[in-house]
Amino acid sequence: MLDLPTDLPADIVPLSWLLGVWEGTGVIDYEVTDPDGETHRYAGEFAHRASFSHDGGPFLNYAATGTFTPEDGEPVALVAETGFWRLACPAGTDDAGPALLPPRETRTAARTADDVEALRLPEGGFPIEVSLAHSDGMLELYLGRIDGPRIDIATDAVVRAAGAKNYGAATRMYGLVDGHLLWAWDIAALGTELRSHASARLAKV
Repeated sequence: MLDLPTDLPADIVPLSWLLGVWEGTGVIDYEVTDPDGETHRYAGEFAHRASFSHDGGPFLNYAATGTFTPEDGEPVALVAETGFWRLACPAGTDDAGPALLPPRETRTAARTADDVEALRLPEGGFPIEVSLAHSDGMLELYLGRIDGPRIDIATDAVVRAAGAKNYGAATRMYGLVDGHLLWAWDIAALGTELRSHASARLAKV
């Protein structure tokens, strides 16, 4: 049973178990075959740090970094990412945006637990949207579901800068197990179909 705080915006209560800074280690294992038939395998352990915070809005701020240490070399920084996690719901006239446009109407009362409960899916849990920007020029929009201490999301859109590497799709799973944040990330990249590429176990610091 989750002990959810009561002093948060109602929209982020289902996400509240993510709040905090998490650190730990994980494993990368991804094999790529070039068009000329040559195979490359990326494998090894990495250190990972993920931060989930909020500033009073109906979303979580997210940032993550990682460091990979090859067996015969110095540690190297992995791609960093930053973004926002939120429950999926239609924007109303009392919501700001797009861009810097203010809301057309003033919200007279904060959203309530009943408002959030109305978003619950028939099969349980809540719809979720995650937008991420990567330091290598990649942008991802994930859609999925949060159901208690588990999150499953898949890319709905991927945008790549002209110089970015080939990256087509991804799925991620997050779960809270024995007080640890466990996650797994599958990707379709560098000409390879969607398959597992990394997983990690993080502890709150």
